[in-house]
Amino acid sequence: MTDHTPFPGILTRAQALAAIRTGARPLPNLSRADLVGARLTGADLSGADLTRAYLYHACLTDARLSGADLAGANLSGADLTGADLRGAVLTDTDLSVADLTDANLANANLTDANLANANLTRANLANANLTRANLAGADLGGANHDKWTHWPDGYTPPVTETTPEATA
Repeated sequence: MTDHTPFPGILTRAQALAAIRTGARPLPNLSRADLVGARLTGADLSGADLTRAYLYHACLTDARLSGADLAGANLSGADLTGADLRGAVLTDTDLSVADLTDANLANANLTDANLANANLTRANLANANLTRANLAGADLGGANHDKWTHWPDGYTPPVTETTPEATA
């Protein structure tokens, strides 16, 4: 991993990590940031611009990403266990093989997201938009969803004790 960028206005890896770890507010523009494999446990990235950022295999357990824009980002293989992604924009985001166990994705926009083989065990998907998302092989065991959750056409969501259908 190099610590330079040929693109003006895009932070180097060291600059991006320093801004995140020091809790700088407002956060700088982190779009296209190279955060591959970064250890960002518990980081506060609420409202951050992480469009097209490279976060594959990053550790974001218990991170606060509510309202963050992660459109087009690569989070393949990332650990997002317990992450707060309420209202996050995850359109066209690669979350394949990501661990989203216990993640809060309420009101998140996951349109066209790749969630193939992702672990969504006990994730909160209430009012999440999963239109055209790839859920092939995804584990949704115990995931919370409601009648406002938008699923891909033809997808039948699992019935859990937290869905209204299960109590009827």
